[in-house]
Amino acid sequence: MPTKSYRSIYNLEAAYALACEQLTRVDIEQQCQRSGAQYQAQDSEKAVTIQYLNQPYLITLPDIEISLLDSAEEVPIRNKILILHYLALAKGTVTTNRLIAFRELPGGNIYYPTFAKRTMKPLSDHFGKEPALLVSTAEKLGGYRTDYGDTAVVINAFSHVPITLVLWHGDDEFPPQLNLLFDSTISDYLETEDVTVICETITWRLISYLREA
Repeated sequence: MPTKSYRSIYNLEAAYALACEQLTRVDIEQQCQRSGAQYQAQDSEKAVTIQYLNQPYLITLPDIEISLLDSAEEVPIRNKILILHYLALAKGTVTTNRLIAFRELPGGNIYYPTFAKRTMKPLSDHFGKEPALLVSTAEKLGGYRTDYGDTAVVINAFSHVPITLVLWHGDDEFPPQLNLLFDSTISDYLETEDVTVICETITWRLISYLREA
């Protein structure tokens, strides 16, 4: 599974340029319907409002500029790439509520050890003994509690991309374990590389919220 597009500034810029080019080849209005984004058009200018990790982003066309609504904060290029990929790829598939593991994604089995090291392990280390904090910090990303494992939350990365974090508390014999699960339709919205980057982003945002508390 390729990951180089997210691992250096040069590759990020190239990936962003490619994502912009891909967006010019799709029907924007149709893709907004498929992705759950809001579409507006006035004369030659078009605008798309899209939710990513509980924050609204504005995409203006045809120049393809991405900004946070009601904020002057600069949008990281990784976030721009993820937003454009989601908007361009979205197929509008209805979620099935059937959860699958990372290993079941295309190429996921190959990249799983690195994925687990960068997401599951730090989340288990920080929240394994503090399940209530997992729930309260997830709420800052729009997350909500659900019934899986001992403690579980759902965070909607995008409108049609729910990510479920499931924590088993552990006992005297077994340490706490946390897993990330996805709706079976996720590959109709994102490539596996994008899923990896989103999960890493969620991981370190949750940990940063925990450190701020």
